[in-house]
Amino acid sequence: MVRIIDRRFDSKNKSAVNRQRFLRRFRRQIREAVNDAIGERSIRDLDNGEAVSIPARDLSEPQFRHGAGGVWEKVFPGNDQFHTGDRIARPQSEDGGGGGSQASNEGEGEDDFVFQLSREEFLDIFFDDLELPNLVRTELARITDFRSRRAGFTTDGAPTNINVVRSLRGALGRRLAMGSPLAARIRRLEAELDEIVTQYGEHDERTRELREEIAALRARVAAIPFIDSFDLRYNNRVPEPVPTSRAVMFCLMDVSGSMDEEKKATAKRFFMLLYLFLTRSYEEIDVVFIRHHTIAREVDEDDFFHSRESGGTVVSSALNLMRDIVAERYAGGGWNVYGAQASDGDNWDNDSPICREVLGNSVLPHCQYFAYVEITPAQPQNLWREYAKLLEAHPNFAMQRIEEPAQIYPVFRELFKKSLV
Repeated sequence: MVRIIDRRFDSKNKSAVNRQRFLRRFRRQIREAVNDAIGERSIRDLDNGEAVSIPARDLSEPQFRHGAGGVWEKVFPGNDQFHTGDRIARPQSEDGGGGGSQASNEGEGEDDFVFQLSREEFLDIFFDDLELPNLVRTELARITDFRSRRAGFTTDGAPTNINVVRSLRGALGRRLAMGSPLAARIRRLEAELDEIVTQYGEHDERTRELREEIAALRARVAAIPFIDSFDLRYNNRVPEPVPTSRAVMFCLMDVSGSMDEEKKATAKRFFMLLYLFLTRSYEEIDVVFIRHHTIAREVDEDDFFHSRESGGTVVSSALNLMRDIVAERYAGGGWNVYGAQASDGDNWDNDSPICREVLGNSVLPHCQYFAYVEITPAQPQNLWREYAKLLEAHPNFAMQRIEEPAQIYPVFRELFKKSLV
């Protein structure tokens, strides 16, 4: 068997180049692994990397070898089952000896190849599958506020910002630096003066000179100012951007008896796209999960998608709960409120006009954007017909229908191509 090894020169970033080549080559397998991971992930964990496993059989390398050629006949010793011309059936399992359910002293196998996708690689593949390559770069309008933050000291500023302790510390250091050499010289001259007075008395000429020099040095020390304008230090404050653009996303899902698991899975993928869209645009985001049948409850994510509770359909209960939560926790204008409602549209007839009234008068005035998605292959239901009456008066409201999972991404793109209010 002949093996060809490419030893041509590669750039110093060959690891990154090789990784991209690897991702391109096994894109189909990686995409399948990412799709499987998305189905098992929670909404809040969607924006992370992923450990991807590729079966060892898909990693086979192309090789050159000499072909057998012609027609060959082989005799295998110990054959008591086959005759000339018989076809040998494939083994029932392609796994090696280590892949069976029971221990064996025969066969061999190879573990799957597992590697870690980075966050950006995961999102690239995720959006490539969604056919939304520009969604990652989409930015919503940010509201940035500034607050004053202490940032050391400065040599100029307003008198109200003078730092007294720091200024006096600087003045003391300056006086020590300027006065210490003079004080040391004064001490030396005074020691010399004492010796001369002891030997020659007070009337010696040298005594008079030393006294005059000491007096001049003491005058220089006394002339050193206690505090100078150079010593003043001011508290320095700099503006620091504070992201005040916070968002809350309300996920409202119908879990009545007509919403089967397939429709709930479709709703989950839509909510995942919406959550990822908002988290890449806001510094802080809350997610509120509301599920409803005849009554509505705020639940955690696990209950939202996996609880078995079901019943009739009164959609207004979810809208009323959303209205109350907004008023209680997200009022005051500091939050950007988004809502997404997923339902099959099969609502109690007397409740649909109430839904239109609650949505138009109590929910949409406080929302940046609200999207209603009707998940059904049938004709539009009564809830759709009532909601349609709100479209003209409320530009921050949109509605779309999803008949099959393949329509999730086109519908999402259609909903969010508009400029958000």
